Amino acid sequence: MQDFSQKLETLLKTDKRFLDADGELLKSEVMDKAYKADKGLVELLLLRPEIKKKFFAQIQEHWIFNINDFVAYIQDKHFLNDSYTKFKNKIGLTIGGKFLNERKEVALVWPFKDGVLEGGMTKDSEKRKEIFFNEILAHDDIDKLFAPKVLTNWKRYTPSRVIPAKAGIQLRRDTDGTIRENLIIKGNNLLALHTLKTQFQQKVKLIYIDPPYNTGNDSFGYNDNFNHSTWLTFMKNRLEAARALLRDDGSIWINIDDTESHYLKVLCDEVFGRDNFVANVVWEKKYSPQNDSKWLSDSHDHILLYAKNKSTWRPYLLSRTEKANAAYRNLDNDPRGSWMSDNPSVKTYSKATDYPITTPSGKIINPPKSRSWRFTKEKFDELVKDNRIWFGKNGDGFPRLKTFLSEVQGGLVSKTLWFRSEVGDNQESKREVHDILDENFSTPKPERLLQRIFEIGSKEGDIVLDFFAGSGTSGAVAMKMKRQFILCEQMDYVEKVTIERLKKALAGEQGGISEAVGWKGGGDFVYCELMKYNERFIDEIEKAKDTKMLLKIWQEMKEKSFFNYSVDLKAFEEHIAEFKELPLKKQKSILLQTLNKNQLYVNASEIDDTEFKVAKEDKEMNKEFYG
Repeated sequence: MQDFSQKLETLLKTDKRFLDADGELLKSEVMDKAYKADKGLVELLLLRPEIKKKFFAQIQEHWIFNINDFVAYIQDKHFLNDSYTKFKNKIGLTIGGKFLNERKEVALVWPFKDGVLEGGMTKDSEKRKEIFFNEILAHDDIDKLFAPKVLTNWKRYTPSRVIPAKAGIQLRRDTDGTIRENLIIKGNNLLALHTLKTQFQQKVKLIYIDPPYNTGNDSFGYNDNFNHSTWLTFMKNRLEAARALLRDDGSIWINIDDTESHYLKVLCDEVFGRDNFVANVVWEKKYSPQNDSKWLSDSHDHILLYAKNKSTWRPYLLSRTEKANAAYRNLDNDPRGSWMSDNPSVKTYSKATDYPITTPSGKIINPPKSRSWRFTKEKFDELVKDNRIWFGKNGDGFPRLKTFLSEVQGGLVSKTLWFRSEVGDNQESKREVHDILDENFSTPKPERLLQRIFEIGSKEGDIVLDFFAGSGTSGAVAMKMKRQFILCEQMDYVEKVTIERLKKALAGEQGGISEAVGWKGGGDFVYCELMKYNERFIDEIEKAKDTKMLLKIWQEMKEKSFFNYSVDLKAFEEHIAEFKELPLKKQKSILLQTLNKNQLYVNASEIDDTEFKVAKEDKEMNKEFYG
């Protein structure tokens, strides 16, 4: 007599869609159809009363298919035979419980991958425990978190003055409605990206980011127990949002070091598509070796380059340099001008192009061993007649093919190895920031590096985005190269460093690439901030020095903050004496837990809610921005 598993297997085998060439049941196909609530599968399962009873629930006159119970049963090790077929589909587990032969690619898997990490740093030194919003369990919470936010504290910066929103700021737009403003948004960059999607979806030509490298010494200081997987979640959330902003002919360039570069490559393969990977640029970031290095002295960074759609994206040529042109000379006073020579033989041997050549001096020359000439004898004779073959000063040298400078393309194809002599290094970038601002910034990038990237990936007037703006290098270079920039920065140094650097650029500072591109200053940019609500209380709690300050914040929280639904204010007040006896760190943790993390910032949909007290000028500017 068959047991339940055998009955189910026998029933499923009556549907040929679920069988392989050997007549064995394909569990992956069964689960795939179950996930899709396939009509044929459901009808099949309803045929047997005992099977219907196990996997369906009756509500009034309807039978509801319990997909999760069914899939869990199919996955159970006791179901189906104990053959290799049973386990082969579990090699390379990917996403959402779907296996390799269903996904057809290898993907990176880590704890909390299916979550959203808000990542609300405001200063480098923070060690902040973050909440992970699960994509399935907290779907509504995530929708609210990603909703467009109210933007506040608007200012327009010009070379001569700062214009506040009260004085009237009108955003410039193209005829198609695209905002044509250099823009800086201060606040959580994940939420800023989702806010930007309302206006800039598929309008950004190039994205450059220099994210925290997760080295243990940088600004990424979350969740010590899951630091690596937390970083991957942090990046995945932001890259998915950023991809939606790219034009179909756009590209993204990510600066990273060896600590996470190889994991990031696999993650980007998943987000952007492996077929859209263009190159891994290696940048020489240091000149001198670190003699105190425990292992090897690292001297390079990676810059991962992905196209939104590699089939339509093409890099622009680099401007020709004096050094590149110097390789062209005119040794025979050819009226067509300077030329350089090339070997006319090829590695791939062909008997048809293996023939002897007689030099002007009468010397006989054959192609090198196992090689042949690039041209037929007839074509070669034509090139000689046109004076495009150089036999050396005395007419008896190995033939060389002449290429004239006047005939080469108007630029150079970029290589993937970028030397510090060409694009600068860390020392140069730190010196640039110090000379412009008299500030020491830990991880800036040289302007020449960004110039190279912008030259390859964009043209004048294109929109470039950097949502880890840092010291503002990308904004300064974009301004000098006549690109429109959008910067996002959530660290508190944005006003002291980022904005000050861009103000200096408006005024015509001559650091970095200014002289090379003829920069004299001019232009303007618009600044605004995501409007904080509960996030403001989080900042204040984390900065509090003692219990007295925390209790003062608590009093304001009771009047103005949004608490989690489970918080019992009355019970909290009744135990306030016990609260005061706790260590300061524990007190902060308790207060942070009371706050509703979905009300960190004010959603644009709630701009007229009197609870949030949005100023009149901010309402007007948000209407300007959101149209």
